[in-house]
Amino acid sequence: MSEKIWDVYLIHHSHTDIGYTERQDKITRYHYDFIRQAIKLLDLMHQQQKPEYQGFVWQCENFWQVKQFYRFADDELKNKFEAYVKSGEIGLSGNYLNMTDLTLEAAFSDVMEQVKDYGKRIGHTITAGMSADINGLAWGYPEILFKHGLRYFYTALHPHHGMFPLNKKTCPYYWETESGNRILMWNGDHYHLGNEMFLVPHAGSDYTFHDEYTDGLRNNSILNKDADSIEQKELEICTKRIGRYLDNLEQEGYPYDLVPFMVSGAITDNAPPNIEIARRAHKLTELFEGRVRFKMVTLEQFFEQVEKRCCNIPTYRGDFTDWWADGVGSTPAATKIYLDAARKYDLCKKLDPDNKVISSEDMLSAAENLMLYAEHTWGYSSSVSEPWDSMVESLEYKKTAYATNANTAISKGLDDIMADLGEVAIRQDKPQHYIIKNPHNHRLRTSCYLYIEFWEYIDGVCYDSSMPIVVTNSKTGEVLKSQIKGIARATQVEVTVDLAPGEMITAELHLENDVCGKENTVKNHAHIGADGIEDLLQDVRKDEYQIDTKCFRIRFNENKGIESIVWNADGTELLRHDSDLAPFSGVYEITDIDTNPCDVRRRMGRNRKSCATHRYFSKLRNRRIVEDGPVYSAIELDYELMGTGIYTIFLKAYAELPKLEFNVRIHKSSNWEPENLYIALPFTTGDDSSLYVNKTGCIIRPGIDQLPGTCQDFYLIQNTVAWNNGHKTVALITKDAPLITLGDLQPRRIVLCNQADEERNRDQVFSWPMNNFWETNFKVSLGGFYEFRYTLMVDEDSAVTDVFKKCESENEGILTGYAE
Repeated sequence: MSEKIWDVYLIHHSHTDIGYTERQDKITRYHYDFIRQAIKLLDLMHQQQKPEYQGFVWQCENFWQVKQFYRFADDELKNKFEAYVKSGEIGLSGNYLNMTDLTLEAAFSDVMEQVKDYGKRIGHTITAGMSADINGLAWGYPEILFKHGLRYFYTALHPHHGMFPLNKKTCPYYWETESGNRILMWNGDHYHLGNEMFLVPHAGSDYTFHDEYTDGLRNNSILNKDADSIEQKELEICTKRIGRYLDNLEQEGYPYDLVPFMVSGAITDNAPPNIEIARRAHKLTELFEGRVRFKMVTLEQFFEQVEKRCCNIPTYRGDFTDWWADGVGSTPAATKIYLDAARKYDLCKKLDPDNKVISSEDMLSAAENLMLYAEHTWGYSSSVSEPWDSMVESLEYKKTAYATNANTAISKGLDDIMADLGEVAIRQDKPQHYIIKNPHNHRLRTSCYLYIEFWEYIDGVCYDSSMPIVVTNSKTGEVLKSQIKGIARATQVEVTVDLAPGEMITAELHLENDVCGKENTVKNHAHIGADGIEDLLQDVRKDEYQIDTKCFRIRFNENKGIESIVWNADGTELLRHDSDLAPFSGVYEITDIDTNPCDVRRRMGRNRKSCATHRYFSKLRNRRIVEDGPVYSAIELDYELMGTGIYTIFLKAYAELPKLEFNVRIHKSSNWEPENLYIALPFTTGDDSSLYVNKTGCIIRPGIDQLPGTCQDFYLIQNTVAWNNGHKTVALITKDAPLITLGDLQPRRIVLCNQADEERNRDQVFSWPMNNFWETNFKVSLGGFYEFRYTLMVDEDSAVTDVFKKCESENEGILTGYAE
């Protein structure tokens, strides 16, 4: 070791997993009690004045922990907590929880308002935050943090199936937001590395290390003696590992004389505080004879030293793409409920921004449940090794409950808003009057749905879906183009509308006049035979070989299904010429278990598959026109695909609107083996296409607008993936399946982002609705019935940002309801 004097800063926290180690409600109680324990230890330190325990500091990992503390604590405890925050012995973190990219921007902003308000109330502005375990944050994340007062952020990720950004770790950098604001970041090492260094008595571990102590630690043959020998052995391991670590930093040209370690009081997530860390810090400072000084600090205290002592800190822009975002693919049904709640949350914010109608309690409940579902913990630690275990099932259903409870709370709020706009409940003799509302701040030309209950009479006649109806604007009398379809308990009436920003109209539905005799003659146009089969070639086609609309020409063949989609405005093909896969066709992967269900997954690394993975492609069995009317035509394409009992594409082609809808319906079998299911999206705007996706609070170009060294194989998006050539944008809304992946699906050496990977940006895209590859806490069974919905839109001469706004509006839709 050189003559440099090192300061080793210990940040003592409890990593929050909402689940994983225990049921979620028990974890809530734990984190209240951990803060209570920390207060008790601080009281003890001050009362006893034992020198070996002086300097004990506790860092709250996130604001959610603080909220749980305030739920249970009495006033005396709360006052002590606030006093220790002000004295710098308890640190606050401005991050809400350890989140995935599923995080909804509006909900995140709302819970961050609580963080900001809390800091103001106690007279201590919260300026620093941290995350642990997770492998990324969307580029919009630091902007939200900055707007709520944070200036510093520490990431202590977990490189299992992930990796550190910047191609290195243990270093500071400025993360610049899209708008030019900056957060001072610390790119930290593994969040349990301090425990591996044995900086914590009776809480050492061996996970990333591979040295002379590894075998003995892993088979528990060196820490099972008497207490005194264990203390000496821990100190031996600690001094060796710390010394080597610091020496290695110097050999690598590390320019600073400070280094931080996250430490947990026990070698587990959701760990209690441990005052013995202070004693060990004093002992190690003594053993290193002042060449290395050990000190417990809060995040704010650490970043104060970084600002003082670290020079020439680089600045980076772009997405910190999350390697762990793909957990949502193991719970596709619950994620669909979450995404529906997220859309409704945005609608409520648009329609009632000041909470004049919807209660603030409903909004807060929805926001917190949205955050809890989007939090990074996806189940119990043995969900793959013991999928039958009661705790596994308990955590799975309680995780789903966060999405369900969010949806329930926000649905109630949206119902309140719709009632305020004039929506009424059903009644036996209600007229067929409806409100139709554009909740968005720009014009929207699209379709919406009205419903006729199966028991209703129309114009005094008992209605059934064989009877033609007409829909009119109540005020102007304008006839709105419509098409009917029988569904489970009603007739669905799809209506084409063109509404100004915020516009609301009332529509009426009546039986079409002069129904009798309308088709009561032989037409002179020769298009159909006496056999009732309409199979003569027409100029405008709607058959199993081709569907023509005002905007698109879609061709089908007996091998692939959809073989061509042409944009009529300029005659360009929207499908890649270099792809053999039809749009929305399926790709299924499964890997044999050659050792055990966990180990085969672990060995996949960052590929999410291996060289032994079997890959199957869907094969078309049949196609048929199933609906045809003035609003749209629909064709159903049936495929066979390994791993599924049903794989069907339901394509709806609108007669006049510049959009196509695709519903992929799947009956997935249940397997213990690691699986992936992909849906091909081979779209393009030509060889000069650039790919864009929207993530939490930002729009990025994959492979380009990212931090260097980040994942560029898959992304968790908010709702849209788009191809743009500078003039035209082809945008695909992924309503229910937020994961996409890029490339040829082959296992390979991972290529990390270099911020200029145009080839990766132009690679083929797949929707990735299902996977169960993770070996610990993903839901292992994907079996069940699913429908994943997609909307393809084409826009010319609009800025990419405007296209994404239109797609968000299309995704959230037009609101309708019964009216007087």
